[in-house]
Order: sequence, then C-alpha cells, then structure tokens
Amino acid sequence: MQLKQIIPILEEMAPTAYAEDFDNVGLLIGDKNTEISGILVCHDALERVIDEAIEKKCNLVVCFHPIIFSGMKKITGKNYVERAVIKAIKNDIAIYAVHTGLDNHKLGVNKVLCNTLGLVNTKILMPKKDFIYKLTTFVPKEYFTEVQKAVFSAGAGAIGNYYDCSFQSDGKGSFTGNDDSQPVIGSQNVFTEVIETKLEVTFEKHLQTSIINALFNAHPYEEVAYEITKLENQHQNIGLGMIGELENEIPETDFLHFVKEKVQTGGIRYSNLLNKKVKKVAVLGGSGSFAIAAAKAQNAHVLVTADLKYHDFFQAENQILLMDVGHFESERFVKNYIFDYLSKKIPTFAIILSDIKTNPVNYI
Repeated sequence: MQLKQIIPILEEMAPTAYAEDFDNVGLLIGDKNTEISGILVCHDALERVIDEAIEKKCNLVVCFHPIIFSGMKKITGKNYVERAVIKAIKNDIAIYAVHTGLDNHKLGVNKVLCNTLGLVNTKILMPKKDFIYKLTTFVPKEYFTEVQKAVFSAGAGAIGNYYDCSFQSDGKGSFTGNDDSQPVIGSQNVFTEVIETKLEVTFEKHLQTSIINALFNAHPYEEVAYEITKLENQHQNIGLGMIGELENEIPETDFLHFVKEKVQTGGIRYSNLLNKKVKKVAVLGGSGSFAIAAAKAQNAHVLVTADLKYHDFFQAENQILLMDVGHFESERFVKNYIFDYLSKKIPTFAIILSDIKTNPVNYI
C-alpha cells in the first residue's frame, strides 16, 4: 500500500484544513509514492520512536505532535528535533502529524477527553471562525439542476447534519456579447434577457477551488457570474475544546480525584475551590489558557486543560474551577484513538501502537 493511499484516510480523521494557522500538520517527511510496510502510531516522533519504527519494520510514523514545528534552516543534529529528522530520512521513514487537525475535529482530541471523563451532551466550546463562505451564482433555469448538483458534489451545501442545502430564487438576467463573444443563448451584439435562477450555497473555505471548478465545468455560460462572500457564522462542528455534563453532579474535591485517576496524572494544579458541585465541564486538551473566557461565558463549573501559567489562575475570579492536569495527560489517549481509527479503516495492514513514553514531564 502506497503512502498516497493512506494519506486520504488520515485526512478523513484529521483534515489538514481544520488545523490552526500556526501549526505544521500533514506529511512532514517522506515521498507519497513510497510503499508502506507498516505504520507506527505515537504521540511524539522522537529519535527513540524512530528507532522503534526501524526495529518493528514500520516505515511510516503517524504522530500527534509535529516533530518539525518551526522553521529549520539547518539540519546538523544539534537538538532532539534535528536528530529525529536525520534518523527518519536516513532510514526512509515517513512522518505524518495530525495535531490541531484532530484538535478541531468534533470526534477528535477533546471528544476523547470528554469520553474519558464520561461527559454527555457535548458540543464544541470554541467554534471555528472565518471558515464558512457563501457562493452566489446565476444560472439559466433549464441548466439549474445540473449546476446545483455539480457544486453539491464538490462539497457545497453541507450544514451540520444536513447536506444539499441551498436557496434559489428566479429573476431575469441580461447581457450583450461583443464581436469576440460566443454566447450560448442569444447572438453577438444583441441585447438578450434570460430567465435565470439565483443559487446560493455555503461551503467550508478549503473547498473553494474545487467548488468553483465544478461551477465552471457545469455552467453553460462563457462568462460565469458569481460572488464569494465570507460569512460571520461560526462553524458549530469544528473548533477547539468541548463542553458537556456529568451524568450526576459531584463535589469539587471528588471531581478532582476522579479526573486525576482518569487521566493518570501525577498531580493537578487548580484554582480556588468554589464550594459548589460540578455538573457542567469544559475541556481543552493541551495548552488551554485561551479557553478560560469561553468556558466562563458558557457557565462551565470547571475547565480541564493544561499549561496554565501563574497569572492564568487569577482569571478564575471565583466563577470557575480551573484544572491543569498536564499537557501529555490531557491528550494521553489520543494515540489510542488514532490507532483504533486506522485499524478499522485498514484492518489488513500492519499498524502498531508505540510503546515509548514520550511525556517529558515527571512528578515526585
């Protein structure tokens, strides 16, 4: 099986278009035409994980965190990133990272954490902004269905649990073609009016090129009139963090011990207790201080996250209990999710879960 056949499966699980702009996801090292002998799934593609891949005859490493995050001007082996990259290249091992593509997926990192904590009625905490666009175009009435189906097939018109969503309205269009025109309807230099249907559909921004190509291929006109508009709407099914509820409310101290056991952390740093019972819980795997305001705005009793700094805890302001459970711990079960996903999608292929502990933080 070639790498280029595996990438669409990884894209389905963690679309690179969902990733944050600062991130570095997708294929980091490797040739898409490489024949893959086995896949090693890990949290961080460190040098010792590459050694494990070599030992277990896996020439594709699928990792959560990208080993190459910022720009690299030299690769001399002077740090842990460069050493891992050199070893991977020397041994023809491809590396593919999913990171915030999976963070932003409704079934990804934060859903895994919600499931770990037994949360129900979950939804995205911080829906993605600037991600929904609208196409408006005008089609001769007799060609409308053909054009509508074409843009639907390219991904337009999907809203939440619904697809093939559009709005149409009839009107009259006009044009006059010059000497170089080739009008499908009417003649050169003749004022022409046509009964047209206006088609309006929304789409996710990364689909724009394929949708416009589909429009042009299906539309009968030589010159296609269309407009693209960025909408202010948030995408309710894509975004960072999640919020849900416990089946039964419990005291704060009980919840602290419950979370510590579930995420298997050596310790939890937390803000002042509020002497309230916990029911509504927000989560954000990894660094999540930027989600404090959103969690408070949605009246969460608790935010479970990681990497909170000293001054971040002041933002609790006796309105919410902030819990820092550790970065790795908040994402602990993500590699198991990736492994299970790939095992179901490619059941006859060699997929191995890494045995290497990559958490750099230790507790006493």
